[in-house]
Order: sequence, then structure tokens, then C-alpha cells
Amino acid sequence: MSLEIINLHTYYGLVHILQGVNLYVNEGEVVSVLGRNGAGKTTTIKSIMGIAPPSEGKVLLKGKDLSGLEPHEVAQNGISYVPASRGIFSSLTAYENVKIFEKKDSKWLSEDVFKMFPRLETMKKRKGNTLSGGEQQMLAIGRALVINPSVILLDEPSQGLAPMIVDLVIDMLIKLKNEGMSIILIEQNLQMALDIADRVYILDQGQVVYNGKCEELRDNKELTISFLGVSS
Repeated sequence: MSLEIINLHTYYGLVHILQGVNLYVNEGEVVSVLGRNGAGKTTTIKSIMGIAPPSEGKVLLKGKDLSGLEPHEVAQNGISYVPASRGIFSSLTAYENVKIFEKKDSKWLSEDVFKMFPRLETMKKRKGNTLSGGEQQMLAIGRALVINPSVILLDEPSQGLAPMIVDLVIDMLIKLKNEGMSIILIEQNLQMALDIADRVYILDQGQVVYNGKCEELRDNKELTISFLGVSS
């Protein structure tokens, strides 16, 4: 098991957001976390990263307890986070955005990132604020790779992207999965989530209400309508 979270409880002020969330992702597995807005999806990965520290529960990476660590320490231990905002440095070039995060002993170096994402190869000298949404998303994923993670947390990677660019992102994530990367994917796009993931969790009001294989969820229209507001 690559990453496991056990009984996470997280508060924003007095509001009890996560109420005993349990989930895991195996090595080389993609797990999608679905749910309506406000269900606790983003809070889950922020809790894993230590950005929204849980008041109770454990975060285990290959058996090592990361609970209570600062976000940079979680990253140093091997978990990368790609936020929905992407967090690209607008005044730096695409190459600089990747290079400044590169670890010397990383499996993924800057050159590898640009080879894997050919679209970015021609954009290396362009400033971050001149890149399209899709190019920024590729760059954010590439930047997450060069810190040499064993798990990547992705928050809404398809948000605001044209369908053709979403297909490119899906192809990228499948490549990473085939390379043995473990991925937790927060996604509103149900079709994308089902196409790429091995298993799915559904959150509702801070609790896991479903955990199963994608094929099972495709056949359960009642469940998707009840908790996602859409039919699979």
C-alpha cells in the first residue's frame, strides 16, 4: 500500500469538515475522489499535505506516519500536490518553473518532463502567465514530478480546460500510472474520473459513502444521481 489515511477529522474553525475519512491508494493505482461541492474532497488532500491539519487520524506513506508534519516536510517525504489553481510562477519561464523544484536524485528531471510533455518543449522559454490553461496544467504536473514523489495529489485537473486538452491530461496521467505512480484524483468530471481510475471514493458531508471499482459505479445510476447529481 502506497498511501493510507485513517479516520481523518478536520475542522475549519468550528465547522467539522472531514468526519472520519478512510481511504488508500496502492502503488501504480489511480483513485478518484468524487462528490458534490463542499463534500470535503479538497479538504481531504489538504489534510494529507498538512495544509489543513487534521485534529484526529493518521496519514501513512508506505507505513511511515506523516501526521503532524508541515507541508514542505510531507513533500520531502514523497507526496506532491497539484492544486486546482496550479500555482504557476507567472514571471518565470516554463523551464524555470520546473527547474527550481528539481531534486538532483529525482527519477524525473526537468529534461524528462519536457520529453514526456512535448507540447511544453516548445514553450520552455515562455513566461508562465503566457501559457494556456492546459499548458499550465501540464507544467504543474511536471513540476510535481521533479521532487521525486511516490504519490501525486491532483485537485480538479480538468477544470476550465477544453475537451481536447482534457484528453491530453488524461493521456499524461495514464502514462504516469503506467510508470508506477500512485495518484489521488479529485475530479468533478465523472466521465474522466471513471475513464482513468482503478477505484472510486464518493464523499458526502465529510464522510465516505461509497468505495468501489469504477465498473460498479458505472452501473449504479441511483448512487451517482443521489451523491453526484449526474447519471453515469
